[in-house]
Amino acid sequence: MSEPAPGVPVCYRHAGREANIRCQRCERPICTECMRDAAVGFQCPSCIKEGARSTRQGVGPYGGRRSARPQLTSAVLVGINVAVWLAVVATGWHASRLVYRISLLPVGLCESTADPESYFPAADSAALCAQTGSRGEWVPGVADGAVWQLVTSAFTHVELWHIGANMLALFFLGPQVEAALGRARFLAVYLLAALGGSVAAYWLSSVDGYSLGASGAIYGLFGALGVLIQKVGGDLRSIAGLLVVNLVITFAVPNISWQAHLGGLAVGALVTAIIVYAPRGVRRPVVQWSALFGVTALLALAVVLRSAALA
Repeated sequence: MSEPAPGVPVCYRHAGREANIRCQRCERPICTECMRDAAVGFQCPSCIKEGARSTRQGVGPYGGRRSARPQLTSAVLVGINVAVWLAVVATGWHASRLVYRISLLPVGLCESTADPESYFPAADSAALCAQTGSRGEWVPGVADGAVWQLVTSAFTHVELWHIGANMLALFFLGPQVEAALGRARFLAVYLLAALGGSVAAYWLSSVDGYSLGASGAIYGLFGALGVLIQKVGGDLRSIAGLLVVNLVITFAVPNISWQAHLGGLAVGALVTAIIVYAPRGVRRPVVQWSALFGVTALLALAVVLRSAALA
């Protein structure tokens, strides 16, 4: 074989062979033997191998790493909810003193020490509750600084039908959303939807009641799945029909927090839209996580403003 003329590029894999083609991925010169068909142009064997390895590692369409077991995260979330429910049952179930402490109380209440299901409505401050002596115990609400209730309430259930319906929906919807977004982004959608539902309930519900349940997060998954179906041009009718049925139940059945449901739905859809419509490129994760931090900051600001109004 004759040597290439001076100045003619040579294949980086086969010294001495002319290379008039460059790999579309690494841009190194390759000879005809090393040319591999790619989606656009040709790639070298090394880049083909690297591409296959990356595909096996599973980077998802929206920047997240594909979950090897998309059901796992939902199963863990179900386990946490069930564990909290069992703790409520073990400490008295409907009469459990744990319920008021981890549910969402907009303002504190003076709980009866004789009957945990009763409280002293006139004793609406810790000072007034103290005047009841041993008959009352002050339980702080979010406005009193119990901000953890915004999160713990989304993992708290009392009624068996309540936790059963929510966990069934989570196990049906969760793996589908995680399969598309990856584990970290799925958790961001779930937790921010839960927080969004709690913030909506904190703003819009009566200050005399309390809220609990994973429904805000579940409705967030409805919103997320709707955005994902819309993004790929799918048929929204199936998820829309299921959502309409759930919304009818939300407004038709008494004592269901429509505020948390709609808040979770809106935040879940918004967060998912941020993730899937973020511009492609190496900076996509930065844009996604920065925007999600911004949503978190806005929700935190809403909590601060509401707490100031209730102070």
